[in-house]
Amino acid sequence: MTPPLSPSATAQILVEALPYIRQFAGKSIVVKLGGAAIDDSELDLALAQDVLLLRSVGVRCVLVHGGGPQVDAMLRRVGKEPEFRDGLRVTDAETLEIVRMVLVGKINRELVATINGQSGAEPVAVGVSGEDAGLLIVTPRDSALGFVGDVSEVRADLIHRLLDDGLLPVISTVGADAGGQPYNVNADEAARAIAVAMGAEKIVYLTAAPGLLADPADEASLVHRLTSDELRERITHRSVGGGMIPKLTACADAVDGGVSFAHIIDGRVPHALLIELLTEHGIGTMIKREASW
Repeated sequence: MTPPLSPSATAQILVEALPYIRQFAGKSIVVKLGGAAIDDSELDLALAQDVLLLRSVGVRCVLVHGGGPQVDAMLRRVGKEPEFRDGLRVTDAETLEIVRMVLVGKINRELVATINGQSGAEPVAVGVSGEDAGLLIVTPRDSALGFVGDVSEVRADLIHRLLDDGLLPVISTVGADAGGQPYNVNADEAARAIAVAMGAEKIVYLTAAPGLLADPADEASLVHRLTSDELRERITHRSVGGGMIPKLTACADAVDGGVSFAHIIDGRVPHALLIELLTEHGIGTMIKREASW
């Protein structure tokens, strides 16, 4: 067990956090939670505490989640092997039904329950699917992928309305086209679209890696800060791990689309969100448009 901090050490942490609390109060932050961390109850609890603390000091938090590993597991339980093309899930009608069941009916409800279980007497988390009230309008990506869509429109007004009412939206990434047909949406891309549409101050990706690594085989080679142009150069030259490319591309697109900062941090570390946002050195990789640090 970690020994408790002394009162003076605790006070120093709070003093260090104060300028960041002032900076982000009233600003919107979109946090994307990947499926790799969702099944860890301790990490889910720590994340719930983080977003509730940020909310309590005036930060407008939105949680967006995927659930790829959980969808894979459910598909295999029903005897269906997951299929991917260029990193995207091939989604036929049966797979889409399972995606909706897992993301909307299971993961979203569990995250909402965890947050509300920590929020005290007044529950604040509200579960929302991208299908609800046209929150995420999508267009088909490629007929070969089936029901996989790209976000073409986000009802940011709906999200802001929930935040204005003191609620904490938890969004599952199933969208629908103009005719109401549901589509599976890549969660990294959905979070980016939401952050841009909201004019968010930050988007934070919680991953199963420390952040962007200069050497994908060496976790000590963390790149702490870089611009979107520098990030795109690394992606172009394939100097990053292939599994990180969708998240890195989403980060570059987010800051080029008007989000002030994008972060990739290690979601396996308890309270990583608070460490990244409210301490001087942070814990992961931060991306912004210009190199004015």
